Amino acid sequence: MSVIQPLFRLLCVLSLVLAGSGSGSGSGSGRNASVSHEYCVLGAGPAGLQMGYFLSRSQRDYIILERNAGPGSFFQIYPRHRKLISINKIYTGRRNKEFNLRHDWNSLLSDRPSLLFQRISRELYPSADDFPRYLSTFVKELGLKVKYGADIGTIKASDFNGNQGYILTDQNGVSYQCSVLLVSTGLWVPQQVDFLGSDLVEGYESIPTDPEEFKDQAVLILGKGNSAFETAQSILGRASRIHLYSPSPVRLAWQTHYVGDLRAINNELLDTYQLKSLDGLVEGRLEDIAIVRREKDGLRRRMAKKRSQKSTEGKEQLYLTLTELLDQNGNNISKITGQNLPGFHTDNFSLRQPYDRVIRCLGFRFNFSIFDGSARPPQSSGARGRLPGITAWYEGRGTPNMFVLGTAAHSRDYRMSAGGFVHGFRYTVRAVHKILEQRYHNIAWPATKLPISQLQSWILRRVNEASGPYQMFGVLGDIILLRGSYCEYLEEFPLQALPQLSALSGRPLTDQGLLVLVMQYGLNRTDTLGPGRAESEWTKAWRSNFLHPVLYYYNTLPTEKDMRQRPVGWPLPRPEALHHMVEDFLTEWDQPISHSQPLRRFLEHCLQTDLRAFYAGHFYNNMKLFSTLIIIIIIIQGYLRKQGIVGNSHLWQHAREAGLMADHQRDITPGDDTSVSEYLKHAGAAVVSTMNFDL
Repeated sequence: MSVIQPLFRLLCVLSLVLAGSGSGSGSGSGRNASVSHEYCVLGAGPAGLQMGYFLSRSQRDYIILERNAGPGSFFQIYPRHRKLISINKIYTGRRNKEFNLRHDWNSLLSDRPSLLFQRISRELYPSADDFPRYLSTFVKELGLKVKYGADIGTIKASDFNGNQGYILTDQNGVSYQCSVLLVSTGLWVPQQVDFLGSDLVEGYESIPTDPEEFKDQAVLILGKGNSAFETAQSILGRASRIHLYSPSPVRLAWQTHYVGDLRAINNELLDTYQLKSLDGLVEGRLEDIAIVRREKDGLRRRMAKKRSQKSTEGKEQLYLTLTELLDQNGNNISKITGQNLPGFHTDNFSLRQPYDRVIRCLGFRFNFSIFDGSARPPQSSGARGRLPGITAWYEGRGTPNMFVLGTAAHSRDYRMSAGGFVHGFRYTVRAVHKILEQRYHNIAWPATKLPISQLQSWILRRVNEASGPYQMFGVLGDIILLRGSYCEYLEEFPLQALPQLSALSGRPLTDQGLLVLVMQYGLNRTDTLGPGRAESEWTKAWRSNFLHPVLYYYNTLPTEKDMRQRPVGWPLPRPEALHHMVEDFLTEWDQPISHSQPLRRFLEHCLQTDLRAFYAGHFYNNMKLFSTLIIIIIIIQGYLRKQGIVGNSHLWQHAREAGLMADHQRDITPGDDTSVSEYLKHAGAAVVSTMNFDL
């Protein structure tokens, strides 16, 4: 490594020290200093570090800016009750690293087989404290360029040689200029809803985590996601009753296949609810409610911004009601029925009993406040606007050369796939890096050139091992560009960006068309644990409900219009031909009748080519193997009859014609003057040299 880089880092550190000393402004104090990099990565969470690894491997000029003192600071605080819900399944019965990543939801991608999360924890659901330790190890062992203590307060767009770049300014006035900005700040701003009495509500981010502080208290939790149920579960054995309130019914991850929905590790309250033990779930709009406090002169909404100690001790109890049932002075006027609440304000109203505490557990949102108007991405149309709006290739809408990574980019697959979680976005980050390499460095998307005769076996290997399409089902898929006698195989391309395939990948199309391999769940709504939940007949593979491979064949590249008009629930538009590989209980698509043969017939239909295993060279190689077995049988029979090796000229001629013996061996015959061992040495060498181990 050149001495210039360490000196440059030292100068940056000195500038920060001088800037923080408060000795004045100007260049002498270090304030208003400017540093330039090709890439600035904002945030040293898992997505930022994953991108840092790829940039480092490709030897790009980059810096990762982190406002805190170490990586993964979000996980120093959340989840509040310190149990991760990401699976860390280290025993799979396999040694295949790629396959094992299907069941490792915490590790980042790297070229070091030992740099996995299982080095830190072997628990199926690890402690949250383990994750920052793993990220620190990742940074240290890979030597990633991370600058801690850089709290970016403003981001502005700027023109750099006719292209839009960005200027980031930290708390010390130091500016970081970059041609490409990669935003990986995650979601950390608590999501709030404004309603009367919201000042009486405690936030998930600040509630006590000691269950004893909730002893014999009635608790109302706003929200029904994992943070709400995590909080409820932690106090389940101490609180007198717990009610969860939100607009939507609870959604179970094992029913929806969306890992952001309620996980089984947090759902013990469902038992106490359905088995009648004082806890429960209620639906209603949060915007319509009011939290009020009962005083001597009736129901009053407390106006103070902070709760008194009396409230936490349960001496001042809180009630939930409708805003429309209160006049401007907070008096109960009962002018309408509570149609937006689950029940009416009658004597059997579901939530008529008071609460000692009301807790907000509504998740988090993206921090838009640091972006100047020239650089601010729009709010997403989905996810209640909590996320930035981005393109199908993860570039901010209206913010060229700014890409959004990690959880903040989840608007592309919100409630559809795993892009908001480590085991999903580690692959979308890799895809974005490939896009960066093509756009800014003219390096085409990596592709494997395959003879058409090997395409089927390559597809079978991918569906049985690949972790990217398996985790990012319906979002990332393999693209197979057909070139006549061969094809180019591109792995894990963002499916929604398919109309821009050539521009983003640097791989042109031909009139031969393309195939797209996707992993997806079925669209049939069935009882997840009931009878008939799975399809085992390969002739009805299209009815598969569980995760399974699907191949799409297109003569030409789908257009933007095609993508917009695709059928509801489909990841891609209708193709010229479609093939479902029947779901498999073991997720092993390797059986000859149910999986391989239907796949071969589909490929033959699309390629108009015979792909049967026993053709041309394959048939020839197998005939040679068969001839070898015949010769061995004859030799054994000769020995059993005490005749030695029979000197049959027709047999030796057949062996030479079959390629089992080289032509120069025609002079070697098993006569009395030639030993058996000498013959077998020559014959054996010939047999081994013609064996095809690729069969």
